Amino acid sequence: MTVAPAPLTRRRRRSFGAWFADTGWRHLVAVVASLFAIFPLLYVLSASLNPRGTLTGSNQLFSAIGIDSYVRILTDPQNPYGLWFLNTLVIALVTGFTTVFIGACAAYAFSRMRFAGRRVGLVTIVVVQMFPQLLAVVAIFLLMTTLGDWFPAIGLNTHTGLILVYLGGALGVNTYLMYGFFNTIPKELDEAARIDGAGHARIFFTIILRLVAPILAVVGLLSFIGTVNEYVVASVILIDPEQQTLVVGLTKLVSNPRYADWSAFSAGAVMAAIPVMILFLFLQKYIVGGLTAGATKG
Repeated sequence: MTVAPAPLTRRRRRSFGAWFADTGWRHLVAVVASLFAIFPLLYVLSASLNPRGTLTGSNQLFSAIGIDSYVRILTDPQNPYGLWFLNTLVIALVTGFTTVFIGACAAYAFSRMRFAGRRVGLVTIVVVQMFPQLLAVVAIFLLMTTLGDWFPAIGLNTHTGLILVYLGGALGVNTYLMYGFFNTIPKELDEAARIDGAGHARIFFTIILRLVAPILAVVGLLSFIGTVNEYVVASVILIDPEQQTLVVGLTKLVSNPRYADWSAFSAGAVMAAIPVMILFLFLQKYIVGGLTAGATKG
């Protein structure tokens, strides 16, 4: 006696249930997480295109579309957005490049050289980073004020002074990240180069830096993003509107309790995200290569 096959719909239901229990729920979680991450971006973009200049009118996404906010923030003489944008790029690029160079030098020293206080020094620069930078704001302000009396070029209200403050905390976590990646580079390469007469400087610049390019890209990108988004120290050191960065300048647009131009603020935030996106796309292949190499090297 033969048994009749189960209906096709039942088999489909069972197969769908098995697929959902196995991998389907992961897709659902990914979709929910993606919507949770994308919604704020869409809301800011919608607010930047809202000609009314308020967030209350942006509750319905893209209910009104116009470029009035972009024109207003780019042409307002009281808010020199172009200068803020240029100041941010200069400070972020110089800080990012110098941070990568200083961190790489320190990581190479901790990874390849043996000296007294090596472990203590490595742990110390990491522990110091545990204290928030907000604790040192008053001390930084007094230091930069006094320093400006002697050396005005690196004192208060100067880009150079702000960059030096950022570089003061450039070691710490960045050095620790690079140190772990430097350790994955075989030391036999250093020994072979020394046999050929190369010193530490030649080994570092001609061999090691090329092999650790992925981690340099990661640290540079993180430093660039952190500098662009930093507000507390920049608002304390940079006083004149012509010297301020994007974050400090845009905050003034919404600091007035009587009228906060959220639409212009959103427009400025959208344009400020463009350099970060370009840098991320440019360094993407190095970042992916660094993650892959870090996962396979022993």
